[in-house]
Amino acid sequence: MEYLNIEGIVIEVEFKRIKNIYLRVYPPNARVHISAPKGIPIDRVRVFAIDKMDWIHKRIKVVLETENKSFREFVSGEFHWFRGKKYFLNVIYSNHKPRVELVGDEFINLYVKDNATVKQREGVMREFYRNELKCYLPPLIEVWEERLSVKIDCFDIRLMKSIWGSCNVRRRKIMFNLELIKKSDVCIDYIVLHELAHLLERSHNARFKSILDKHMPSWRNVKDELNKFVG
Repeated sequence: MEYLNIEGIVIEVEFKRIKNIYLRVYPPNARVHISAPKGIPIDRVRVFAIDKMDWIHKRIKVVLETENKSFREFVSGEFHWFRGKKYFLNVIYSNHKPRVELVGDEFINLYVKDNATVKQREGVMREFYRNELKCYLPPLIEVWEERLSVKIDCFDIRLMKSIWGSCNVRRRKIMFNLELIKKSDVCIDYIVLHELAHLLERSHNARFKSILDKHMPSWRNVKDELNKFVG
């Protein structure tokens, strides 16, 4: 990965086996990324980026405004994502212990105290997401450990802004983004494969990508899906 700094905007440049140059601005923090054919000079990519700066500025504004609009109050009628599906929230005030309940493929019931604040309602939802991801990951990790002939010592879940996961090769520990539970199963599958593959190859080089190609030929499409905005 190389980087350009144009008009104060950092642009990632990734050279791939493709024919054309592609420019994207990814949510949630308006990360600017260019995919370019292998072998073309970085100066040519710079010229391309300079020519697209008006579009980049406009797109960054749209992405950031969309991110701001994604603020949730955790009230009835809002939609929330769970494992790639959109659910409508139904807040139920109760004196019982706060909890979350899925109702079919359409509704999430959020049970909270009468005086629960936005932060408290959000906390109940996050705890639900954390528990669900914590239960969902171990069998998936075991599958990929066997396929790759690797083994981790532990994993953890944390809310992260800019990455979906990370692998500490020395400690054999993987950190997963809590937001993953909002994504589809195939996206979660890809991140588990991606992070475990780092135990075989630390860098995102050709060997690393060949591992992904072997075990998930469609990983590039899944990666694009993963980086689409989900509110």
